[in-house]
Amino acid sequence: MPVARPLRSDRTLNLAIRSAMLGLALSTLSPGSWAAPGAPLDSIASQSYNIQPGPLGPTLSTFAVQAGIALSFEPSLTQGLDSPGLSGQFTAREAFARLLAGSGLDLVARDDSSYTLQKRSTDGGLTLAPTTVSATEARPDDLPAAYSGGQVARGGRVGLLGNKDLMDTPFSVSNYTSALMKDQQAVTVADVLERDSSVRSTGQTGGIVDSFFIRGFPVGEGNLGELAFDGVYGVAPNYRVFTEYAERIEVIKGPAALLYGMSPNSGVGGVINIVPKRSLDEDLTRVTANYAMDSQVGGHVDISRRFGEERRFGVRVNGSLQGGDTAIDKQSRDVGIGSISLDYQGDRFRTSLDLISQEEQWDAPSRPFQIANGVEVPSAANGRSNVTQEWGWSKTRDKSALLSGEYDLSDSLTVFGHAGGGKSDVARLSDQTPTILNSAGDTRSTPGYYKFEVERYTVDAGARARFETGPVSHSTTLQISRYRDELRRGINSGTPLLSNIYHPVERDKPSIASPDVAKISDTELSGVALADTLSILDERIQVTLGLRKQRVESHNYNSGTGARTSPSYDETATTPLFGAVIKPWEHVSFYYNYIEGLSKGDIAPSTADNGDQIFKPYISRQQELGVKIDYGTFTSTLALFQVKKPSGELIGNTFSVQGEQRNRGIELNMFGELREGTRLLGGVTLLDGELTKSGTAANRGNKPVGVPEVQANLWAEWDTPWVQGVTLTGGAIYTGSQYVDQANTRELDPWTRFDAGARYSTVLDGRPTTFRATVQNVFDREYWSGVASYGAFSQGAPRTLLLSATVDF
Repeated sequence: MPVARPLRSDRTLNLAIRSAMLGLALSTLSPGSWAAPGAPLDSIASQSYNIQPGPLGPTLSTFAVQAGIALSFEPSLTQGLDSPGLSGQFTAREAFARLLAGSGLDLVARDDSSYTLQKRSTDGGLTLAPTTVSATEARPDDLPAAYSGGQVARGGRVGLLGNKDLMDTPFSVSNYTSALMKDQQAVTVADVLERDSSVRSTGQTGGIVDSFFIRGFPVGEGNLGELAFDGVYGVAPNYRVFTEYAERIEVIKGPAALLYGMSPNSGVGGVINIVPKRSLDEDLTRVTANYAMDSQVGGHVDISRRFGEERRFGVRVNGSLQGGDTAIDKQSRDVGIGSISLDYQGDRFRTSLDLISQEEQWDAPSRPFQIANGVEVPSAANGRSNVTQEWGWSKTRDKSALLSGEYDLSDSLTVFGHAGGGKSDVARLSDQTPTILNSAGDTRSTPGYYKFEVERYTVDAGARARFETGPVSHSTTLQISRYRDELRRGINSGTPLLSNIYHPVERDKPSIASPDVAKISDTELSGVALADTLSILDERIQVTLGLRKQRVESHNYNSGTGARTSPSYDETATTPLFGAVIKPWEHVSFYYNYIEGLSKGDIAPSTADNGDQIFKPYISRQQELGVKIDYGTFTSTLALFQVKKPSGELIGNTFSVQGEQRNRGIELNMFGELREGTRLLGGVTLLDGELTKSGTAANRGNKPVGVPEVQANLWAEWDTPWVQGVTLTGGAIYTGSQYVDQANTRELDPWTRFDAGARYSTVLDGRPTTFRATVQNVFDREYWSGVASYGAFSQGAPRTLLLSATVDF
């Protein structure tokens, strides 16, 4: 009788129990359900499978039992790897190809007609006999596998350090997968990061820009995109990033100047990195139809192919169209997205080219609110209410490209480089940020015709070396980089309009001419970085040391004459990194980091006594201590951190660096399968934000704008035992009260939002199909959702129904 099991060497108690249960299951099967021992894979008839995602080892064993294949393998080969599961009609060979996709493992035939697993050989070909296999070390740019449950990955990119396993990373990180994005029906990165308790979106539902707070500091505010793409700034679309072309969305919490360089908007709360979709080992043609209240209808096509000798050339194409009325009054939205990823995977040379084009157009886009002095924040209106005038509109176009490559000069030395950039064009005619005038919710806003043009360029080159000095292993990276952006802008304003947040008033469309666009500023960030990770005792102790020297140059221009104005900004700063990981036990990792963030220093306003004085870049400092515990299919992490960020202030008639914000916090996160078929994803972040220094004595000791004391998330999925393929989903987001001014005189109420949904995975006419339904804000809670650093706050989302259906062809 064929047996599907790991080999007995080094078997843990857990594996022994699984093996015993598998043996019991095998003994109850009818011999007639088995293929003859030793039968080739191609002789086994195609049949239907429905195997849930999970750890790779048990998933392979389950499949082998169902297919009647004699399979055994070393447990260490699949340890830490996960499988996407199997749903549909497949031959045995097709099924194995899907289950092993991305694992770096090949199926190998033995002389006794049974099968085993071995690591893929360096030439990428199929290993036909055990004697021809040679194991290869994972490269720093290899994408870590998904963790148990498939919602998060086992690791991700850590900037300059390349891809690292979660347990080897001396930072608090989150790595969300495309499977989570699909099942959540996430449209943008902001939708995905609702799952993270350390992150809060400060953009508006139905608005034109996504921005965030990470650990209580702003990220993505302003007109320069601050999300990284495949590890570099300057490529991701400027104002909003969609999920159609994202394979992973990664978050590193805390300052990261050494890892990624200074961010374009000087954000220090963390880094959001978009990992683009690339071609898969197996061909894919996936079509998704979706619907969102009130009448948003769209479709998405995802196609992956590989070509040529040994399938070294790959292409991944994603296209999406969506349009119709949203759940917000008077509002409609049309989106068109197209992306192409080309890649070549050679023995030593690997390269890729990513191209993105997207356009988003709104009628009556939502805007954030400000509040007049001395006025208390009124209760939020229902999320459907829209103060923006019906004649308001906005159109944003983005085009991006990134060429990446790496070459192995030897088995221990790799050179790499990136070159790319992006261009954004924005035009809008609508209300500017409305100001709430009184407790009755009356507002005043000034309509304007705005145009923005932003161009960004990035290039870097470097080398990674792996070597040993006695008992110490080194992984060293050297990188030089250059980023440049240019901002052009034109604004024509109309006369103020009056309305009300509870009872919006329609006003006549003003006659405002289209503005001329003139160059406003340009900035160049260049630098050189060196980092080395030293490991001993089989990587149980790891220490990372690094330095980055950064140069910041920027110029402003007269919008009328186009001439460069003074003063120009040209300063340098050096930021270090010290990180340590200690793994006293196999599944426990303690870590510590000291790392700095970098922000462009201010220039004193010309009206000050020290007008035009240039201040050196502001250096933010973080210390963090944490522990990560992997229970096998479930992981929890705990982090304690402190971040200090200086700032400049105008006190009296003198501008000086007297301000400082200090955020201390505790983060508890968890993810994975609590038990088979039950997945949890969530966390709690406790923040103690304080203005520790200020030239205004009354503000010292106050809470910073937009920093609540508690942020919490919990999301759960449960595969029902009654109907195969049905999964129930639900979750909640909680955000504590937040101040909208540094004087701490006005604040937003705390709020909780509940979501619920379900999905059904099945096979229709031999094609894997998934239906999804989600209701956001089930109880239609009315709330102010978040505050930007400049005190503007946003209206929460209304109750919204989302539907989708996905079919693989």
